[in-house]
Amino acid sequence: MSESPLSEPLRSVAFVGDSITAHGDWAAWFPELETHNCGISGNKTDDLIARIDGVVELQPDAVALLIGTNDLGARLSVEHLVRNVEFLLVHLRRDLPGTRTLVQSIMPRRREFADQIEDANRHLRQFSPTIHAQYLDLWPALVRDDREINPQFSDDGLHLNDAGYVAWLGELRPAIERLADAPPMSNPIHVVGEQ
Repeated sequence: MSESPLSEPLRSVAFVGDSITAHGDWAAWFPELETHNCGISGNKTDDLIARIDGVVELQPDAVALLIGTNDLGARLSVEHLVRNVEFLLVHLRRDLPGTRTLVQSIMPRRREFADQIEDANRHLRQFSPTIHAQYLDLWPALVRDDREINPQFSDDGLHLNDAGYVAWLGELRPAIERLADAPPMSNPIHVVGEQ
């Protein structure tokens, strides 16, 4: 079976986010790919907006985005978080039209955040297809019945421990493989107001 004329192999991935991403051993976990660890501890969506051009400069074949939990920890609104992630996705879509994008759902944490996380994830899941991004729902793999992160996967109710990274990778690796099979986004998005 021949490849689609738009389909190109996935060679490089930028993993973009906060401390959960920053603590990942991406080169070891994806040795077949050139990986860029673009996670910075403590980053909120505003911080990522301020540095997103650095991700664009890498010109990765794919971006795996996980951001937002620190906004909630800082008591920023779901609306603020979602609006910022949507801005980031439009920015990436516009400036990296040949790049495949994977939007990862905000992971569960302590139960007090469950309603906000589920609300934000619902919006991100709905928005992702509008900019031709794929969406990965991490909630089922990491949550327990009381809507809190499974304590097997986190020692502090937020950050992943070794078992948590194994559980995440169990979802992320197949998603990256699916991303590799998807055609790149060949036409840049046109933002309203642009000519």
